[in-house]
Amino acid sequence: MTPRITGFDYRRVPVADQVALNVAVAGSGRPIVLLHGFPQTHLMWRHVAADLAADHTVIVPDLRGYGDSDKPADLDGQAYAKRTMAADVVALARSLGHDRFALAGHDRGALVAIRAGLDHPGTVTHLASLDVLPTLDMWEVMRGASAAVGFHLYLMAQPPGLPERMIADSADAFFGHFLDIWSRNPDAIPADVRAAYLAASRAAVTSIVADYRASAYVDVEHDTVDRAAGNRLRMPVTVLQQDWGAALGFDAAALWRRWAGDLEHRTVSCGHFMAEEAPADVVKALRDLLTR
Repeated sequence: MTPRITGFDYRRVPVADQVALNVAVAGSGRPIVLLHGFPQTHLMWRHVAADLAADHTVIVPDLRGYGDSDKPADLDGQAYAKRTMAADVVALARSLGHDRFALAGHDRGALVAIRAGLDHPGTVTHLASLDVLPTLDMWEVMRGASAAVGFHLYLMAQPPGLPERMIADSADAFFGHFLDIWSRNPDAIPADVRAAYLAASRAAVTSIVADYRASAYVDVEHDTVDRAAGNRLRMPVTVLQQDWGAALGFDAAALWRRWAGDLEHRTVSCGHFMAEEAPADVVKALRDLLTR
């Protein structure tokens, strides 16, 4: 049986035409939505969500294309645009009775959260991004030998066909590779949760690749338009990041300041999966954010 977040109610919520999200909900009070990253599901928030539910309504979905949420075919290159996925999140919150909410995302979920903040500034009250750069900046800073750390970004940006076949033929090895090399504490992802991540990813190769492919094309187009127009995140923003900016030769905080005026940028000493490796630090950062 797939693990669940203890104490949370599970439901499927329609958010778009023929798309429903699997979502876990608990608590009461000001709402916060938590969006997972790759190669994970909503389960990555299990520690943080349980703490926040003591005094907040906590909404934890699987993104479209991931976990037990629907995985529509990407017929026009738009189905997994972060703009589309952000609209899912807004529709989800409204279906649950919340016109305004705080939003935190990790990795892929952070890219969705950033787009939601840019597209729906009157809806997202506070925004947290865990261990990612905005899409346009990510592509601009990756160059030379240092770009080898992002080989999967280039693989999944290729035209449909080859990436899906290559990944599907060795899915557990491919997705497990990132669970292994991006974590400093292997015990943070127990065996049953790891198995759930791998099973969910095996079943979602096509949609996961479509999500990444969107970030090489349509998402870059949207970010480019926003940058040219001077569109920025208007809400309080907290960024938690490993110190890989210094390692790769750029100032991550400076890049973020171009997108957010009310910014708190914190470097954390753990691996990529910080909500599982350092949940207390993530909870504190989110609670601090929500007081701003």
